[in-house]
Amino acid sequence: MIPEGTSEIETTIRAVLVDVLALDPERVAAFHADTPLFGALPELDSMAVAGVLTELEDRLGIVIEDDEVDGEMLETFGALVTFVAGKALV
Repeated sequence: MIPEGTSEIETTIRAVLVDVLALDPERVAAFHADTPLFGALPELDSMAVAGVLTELEDRLGIVIEDDEVDGEMLETFGALVTFVAGKALV
């Protein structure tokens, strides 16, 4: 479940996925909380993860430590939104 009050973060994450992974904007707009990401999107390989996280840091002014990055936070779109919201909305 995506936390309330995260629409700006969700919009930013969608834009980053489109920009960094070169995904179709309509496809990304259809992502919901349960949409699988890592392992389901061929574009989101281990190298692309670094690019996505770096871009999120830049756009949202957050810091994501290496030890915070795991498969669970990238498992679904909702998990990624929840993680990023936890970093940005403190």
